[in-house]
Amino acid sequence: MSYLDSLFSLEGKTAVVIGGTGELCGAMAEGLAGAGASIVLVGRNPDKATARLNKIHHAHHGRAWFESCDVQSKAALTDLLDRVVTKTGGADILINGAGVNSPTPFLEITEEEYDRIVQTNMKAVFLACQVFGRYFIETGRAASVINIGSMAAMKPLSRVFTYSATKAAVHNLSGNLAREWAVKNVRVNTLVPGFFPAEQNRKVLTPERVGQIMGHTPMKRFGEAAELVGATLLLASDAGKFITGVELVVDGGFNCMAI
Repeated sequence: MSYLDSLFSLEGKTAVVIGGTGELCGAMAEGLAGAGASIVLVGRNPDKATARLNKIHHAHHGRAWFESCDVQSKAALTDLLDRVVTKTGGADILINGAGVNSPTPFLEITEEEYDRIVQTNMKAVFLACQVFGRYFIETGRAASVINIGSMAAMKPLSRVFTYSATKAAVHNLSGNLAREWAVKNVRVNTLVPGFFPAEQNRKVLTPERVGQIMGHTPMKRFGEAAELVGATLLLASDAGKFITGVELVVDGGFNCMAI
């Protein structure tokens, strides 16, 4: 095994990727599979999982399968964990990447829309961290939790009010858990994508908004999903075993742009 392989290898590890049927977390799951991890794609729609599983099996000959789960339910998440442990003998990596968005103007946001976004983006992350975090700690497993944050949590971006609030909560939760669990050898980090076209944000990417984004992104382009893989492997593997509590930004320079 080469030096780089030993540094980033995930052989023998199992990664549970909540939101893995989506574009960004699906690409991250492929990267984890390429490093040797067994992959559990978690979502509600098996049809969306099929194409991603085929890619993983074809490109990496890896062990990967789909698990349906209502991630807004603690009982359902507990059942998910039980199924994973039964099938693989354990879990080592948790990615929390389920997310929804809406461009509704602030004064027009309904309680129903607010609750839908909060429950998907924040409650699901909170509960998954509880369920898997307890398992990691009680079994003494060295583990990595990667919560998917957002540039909207770091800067007040327009037209995504509820989404921004939920992602700010995810950033804060990640830091708190990193502090609490560091001595338990459970690392918690936030991976922060810049602007990557994906299902949850295409509805807000009007031509005017695209122009604003490009004007604020030094690289003058959107990110590609595969460009999240390097950061994912760093946070998931022993290469990053002294990294916890960070907000790792992958954004083409958006966050460093002022005027």
